[in-house]
Amino acid sequence: MSKGINIELSDKIKNLPPYLFARIDEMKAEALKKGVDLIDLSIGDPDIPTPPHIVEAMKRAVEKPEHHRYPSYAGMQSYRQACAAWFYKRFGVNLDAGREVLSLIGSKEAIGHLPLAFINNGDIVLYTSPGYPVYPIGALFAGGEGYELPLHEENDYFPDLDAIPDDILKRAKLIFVNYPNNPTSAVATEGFFSELVEFALRNNIIVCHDAAYSELYFDGVKPISFLEVEGGKDVGIEVHSLSKTYNMTGWRVGFAVGNSDVISALGKVKSNLDSGVFQAIQEASIAAMGTDASILDDLRTTYEERRDVLYDGLTSLGFSSTKPKATFYLWAKVPDGFNSMSFCGHLLEEGGILTTPGNGFGSPGEGYIRFALTDSVARTKEVVERIKNII
Repeated sequence: MSKGINIELSDKIKNLPPYLFARIDEMKAEALKKGVDLIDLSIGDPDIPTPPHIVEAMKRAVEKPEHHRYPSYAGMQSYRQACAAWFYKRFGVNLDAGREVLSLIGSKEAIGHLPLAFINNGDIVLYTSPGYPVYPIGALFAGGEGYELPLHEENDYFPDLDAIPDDILKRAKLIFVNYPNNPTSAVATEGFFSELVEFALRNNIIVCHDAAYSELYFDGVKPISFLEVEGGKDVGIEVHSLSKTYNMTGWRVGFAVGNSDVISALGKVKSNLDSGVFQAIQEASIAAMGTDASILDDLRTTYEERRDVLYDGLTSLGFSSTKPKATFYLWAKVPDGFNSMSFCGHLLEEGGILTTPGNGFGSPGEGYIRFALTDSVARTKEVVERIKNII
């Protein structure tokens, strides 16, 4: 009987760190198998259903025969026009729907694919850390290297661009930044974005701003777009996702906007690696982007109530954290005597609470944990009570 061929992984896969959220899923499955009454505040997956009018639009669209053929990798013209219209209404920035807008299978695929368009062996991708784990992975797959830009509380979770060594800058081709920030919930200022534009122009580095959480803001203060800042469109792009805004994480749809040359290069990668977004989803997404403001206000109010319960509760227990202005995350320091992973383990084993260790987002996240505001106010109150009983 044949023993088969020798399966050997590529160096890229061998060097790939374990994907954080895959391990979180394993921990969740293990706890549920034991019968734990688990409260899962680990992954940023909205527990609130997709608004009904979007679902109804999808039902109608999926019955149209023309949507069952190959879509354009760039996206339907009507979808890209809707993205441009939404962007102008929200940020006041004009976009050419044909040249400066590209459909995405969720923002994650743009983050993973963008380095393939610009990175050669030995090139460097700069990325903020703690941050979304995919930023350095895209660099690795493209044959480049990731270079971590630490975010610290004392700097309001902005990177110190002046601290990047000259030899790194000479090799850097691309920088990923993310505001409102996951996991810290920090919100960018116009001053920081202007500094970033100047940095990119001075060093000939493309900017990719991950704006997946731009619509999850609190207290009525709307985050700004990188493209609103003078020169933003000259140096880079911004990626948006419908996942968090409209509770559509499973639909896998988003868009990239900005510099036409960068958009074109990303489009060339996409045309060779995927066949575009299912057109029925694009049509339903057009309906999503026309969602009544009151529905989105209600969603934000729901998350804001959860934020207040968790922040006030943890603060009363002696935890140190900054009250989130945006995203649906709360970033808190772990108590003395614990590190990130040991405290997450303690919460799971003793309290049945699943969270995410800060160091899973990069070494600067050590000493913190992330809570996602993805369960009801009642269950969030229970989280506070459970923690009170085990610390």
